[in-house]
Amino acid sequence: MTASYNREARRRVLKACTQIVVKVGTRLLTDPARIPALVAQIARIRERGHKVLLVSSGAVGTGMKAMKLSRRPSKLSEVQALASIGQNRLMALYDKECAKLGFHSAQMLLTAADLRDRERHLNVSNCISSLWAMDVLPIANENDSVSVDELKFGDNDTLAGLLAVMTRSSLTVILTSVDGLRERAPDGSLGERISVVSNISDEMRKSASGTDDSAMSVGGMSSKLAAAQIITSAGESLWIAEGQAPDTLDRIMQGEDIGTVFLPAERQMESKKRWLSFFSQSAGRIMVDKGAMHALGRKGRSLLPSGITGIEGSFKRGDTVEITGPEGELIAKGLVNFSASDCRKIAGRQSSELSSILGCPSDDEVVHRNNLALLRRGA
Repeated sequence: MTASYNREARRRVLKACTQIVVKVGTRLLTDPARIPALVAQIARIRERGHKVLLVSSGAVGTGMKAMKLSRRPSKLSEVQALASIGQNRLMALYDKECAKLGFHSAQMLLTAADLRDRERHLNVSNCISSLWAMDVLPIANENDSVSVDELKFGDNDTLAGLLAVMTRSSLTVILTSVDGLRERAPDGSLGERISVVSNISDEMRKSASGTDDSAMSVGGMSSKLAAAQIITSAGESLWIAEGQAPDTLDRIMQGEDIGTVFLPAERQMESKKRWLSFFSQSAGRIMVDKGAMHALGRKGRSLLPSGITGIEGSFKRGDTVEITGPEGELIAKGLVNFSASDCRKIAGRQSSELSSILGCPSDDEVVHRNNLALLRRGA
């Protein structure tokens, strides 16, 4: 891509944004002296008229520092205890710096269950909207003191992505310890920084693998690509940049060529499909062949029984199911028109055969395109 294309892409991203999610990682918060510069930059973004939601890691890392620990414990209860120790210290620092600049901050500790349950999801969304209306800076973090595997987002990159989708924030900025996504040479060495990404390729996913986890934190470039997949699929943009400098956010808002910008899908995803794609819990899985994968991803078709190669789980009509391709890749989620047992009967068959196979009139589509949300562009 040319420099002029990249410049215009960044300009379009910034022109579209009114609500911004900023995520800062643990590695950037091991030095509390970085918080004043971060808050000052957020204040300047707010002065432009933008609403900002901050997703801040660092509770466990701050707790480790308070307890003089050099490595993150492996025992869950100890991690939860450190999160409890560190979270109030972290929020005290944020609150102090926000007060200096004339506005308030508000703490939001969340688990995955808070976003998956429809009523709690709406409560979180309404709370953020009310805080913005009060000119307060919401600061969200995963509630590590109570989270267990089934309640965890996995990392705050994912949390930031989900909150961006929920709030329809057109730009998410992830501040990290690296200067963006880089090309990877055949010998495994890192090459040039990638300025703009219009589509996340399998090569990019491979180059990002093996970058997760450190002594202090969880999450690496692969988790950021996962967040990018969530955000861009919904029709919003993501900007990853090195956040150790005190002016990274300022430079981003000026459209400078730093970090990596992930461009959105052509169309913004409607609210129903956002819920279906990213928050509803799947009751099972439908595996499809390459032809069906292309029909869904490239032609926007419904899922027909002829392309189904396998069924997992025990679901009923109207449940949410995942649709995966020949290599196990997640293509879409949708509301299924048949139970799992009926899907097994009709898998690989033509739509014209369904009534005779099932012994009653039936739908032609296993998942209609109006009830299907694509999660992988150009599948």
